[in-house]
Amino acid sequence: MSINCIRRLIEDAAISHPNKNALVLNEKSLTYSDLLTKVNQVAFYLNELDLPKGSRIGIYSNKGIEQVIAILSILSTDYVLVTLTKLLKPEQVEYIIKDCDIKCIITDKLKLESIEEIKFDGHIISYETTHKDIPSFEEIFKYYNKPYTCQINGHDNAVITYSFGITGTPKGIVISHRNLIDSARVVSHYLSLEEDDVISGILLFNLDYGLNQIFCSLYKRATLALHRFILASDFFNHLINDNVTVIPLMPINITQMFDEDSHRLPSAELLANVRIITSSGGNVTPKMLTDVQKYFTSAKFFSMHGLTEAFRSTYLDPSQINIRPTSIGKSIPDVELYVIDEEGKECEPRVVGELIHRGGYIYKGFWNAPLETEQRFKSIDILKNVINLEGQLRDEVVVKTGDYVYKDEEGYIYFVSRHDDMIKTRGFRVSPFEVESVVINNIPQIEQCAVFSIDNPDIEEEIVLVYSARSELSAKEITFELKKHLASYMIPSKIVYKKSLPLIPSDKNKFNKQELKKEILETI
Repeated sequence: MSINCIRRLIEDAAISHPNKNALVLNEKSLTYSDLLTKVNQVAFYLNELDLPKGSRIGIYSNKGIEQVIAILSILSTDYVLVTLTKLLKPEQVEYIIKDCDIKCIITDKLKLESIEEIKFDGHIISYETTHKDIPSFEEIFKYYNKPYTCQINGHDNAVITYSFGITGTPKGIVISHRNLIDSARVVSHYLSLEEDDVISGILLFNLDYGLNQIFCSLYKRATLALHRFILASDFFNHLINDNVTVIPLMPINITQMFDEDSHRLPSAELLANVRIITSSGGNVTPKMLTDVQKYFTSAKFFSMHGLTEAFRSTYLDPSQINIRPTSIGKSIPDVELYVIDEEGKECEPRVVGELIHRGGYIYKGFWNAPLETEQRFKSIDILKNVINLEGQLRDEVVVKTGDYVYKDEEGYIYFVSRHDDMIKTRGFRVSPFEVESVVINNIPQIEQCAVFSIDNPDIEEEIVLVYSARSELSAKEITFELKKHLASYMIPSKIVYKKSLPLIPSDKNKFNKQELKKEILETI
C-alpha cells in the first residue's frame, strides 16, 4: 500500500497508540484501536456493494463520530468520497448526485428524509437503524467482523469537494490520496503540532480545510474533539472541558464566538490551554484579532489563504500578525508564489497582478469540467518570463488562481480582489448567478434581478438582491421562498425593489451591478 494515503495513518496509529482517544464528542470517545476496527467494518461492507472502482460515495449528514468513521471508511476503499454539507437543500444535493454520478449515500436519520425526497435510486446507508430495507452502521458494527485489508494508490482519486466555479454552477474539485497526506504533513509541520494536542473539530467536513482537522489529528496521533457550533457559550465549554489546544476557525466563527455580552465570556485564564489558532476562508478584521488576543493570551494566531484548486498557498507567521495584519503572508513550504501582469512578467513590489501557485498541494482538476480546468490549471510556460525553464520539463502544472494580489518590499502578499465576481460570505463562496437563477425560476412575479455583495466585516461580504417587478413584493415572502431552494448562507440579507434595473452602456444584456452597489451604499 502507498505511504501517501490516509489509510496508512489509521493503521499506524492503531499500532502505536491503540488506547489513546482518537475522537471525542461530548461524553463519547473512540480510541485509535476501536476507530480502525469500525472503519474496517464499514469499509468491508462498502466493498461488498461491488461497485466499479472509482465509484463516488456521498456523505450527507450532521457532524458526529459516525461521520468521521464514514469518511475514513471510504478512504480505505478504491471508491471516491463526495462531501455534501448538511446546509445544502435537497435540489442542490440532487445536482451534485447527478453531476458526479453518486452510487451510494451515507446519511443519518435527520437527513434521510431529504434523500428520499429527491428519489435517489442508489444505495443508502444510515448511521442509525431506521428501516428494515436501509442498512445501518449499527447493524454493520454488529455483524461485520471479518478481517479487512486494502491497497491504496497515492495517485488515485480520493475526494471530490464541491465549490462554486466560474460559470456559477457547482464544480467538483478532484483531490488525490497524495494530496490529503501532503496537506496533513505540511500543516502539522508549520503549525508545529504535537502528539499531546487536542484539535477542535468545529469546522464542517465539506471542504479541505475542515477535512484537514481529521487528517492532522491522525498524522500526529493527536485527539480530535468534535463540536457542533451553535451557541458561543457551548463552544467555550467545549474548549475548556475537552482541554483543546488547537482551534481551526473561519472568520465567521470568530464573530460568533464573541457575539455575547462580555460578562458571559470566560476569563483568559480558563482559555490558557489553547496554544494555536488558525483562520482561513476570509479576511480577519481588526476587531476579530483584538478579541482573540484578549481572551487567548497564550495562543499563536495563524492567518492562512487557500485555493479551490490547491490545498493552501500562504500563511502569515504569528510574529507578523500585529505588524501587517492585512497580509495573507508568504508561501507555505514546498510552494512558490509569483505575482504576474497581463504580459506574464513579474510585478514589482506594490504592483497588483495575478497570483500563480507553483509546487505542492495542487489538486487534479475539476470533475467533468474541462473548460474550468483549462482556465485554472496551466502549463509552467506561463512563468517563462519569470523563471528559467532551461532543461525543465514543460508538462509541469501550475495554478492560475484568479486572485489579484501584490507583494510588499519584504515579500509579504496582500489580497486585493478576485477575477470573477464570486461572493465570499461566512467562509463560503456563493455564485450570484445561482442565486439569480433560483429567484427567476421560483418567483414568477420577479421579472429581473441582480445579486451582488457589499462589505460586512462580521461575515466578510453581505449578499444583496435587487429586483424589478410590476409591484413590490414582501421581502419576507421572497426570503421564505428562497429558503426552500438555497442553503442558509446563500440567502440575501438585503432585498431591494426597483421599477427597472440599470444596464451596462457597453453591454445592454448585463445589469450594471456597480451602479446598483453604489446606490445601496449611499443609503446605508
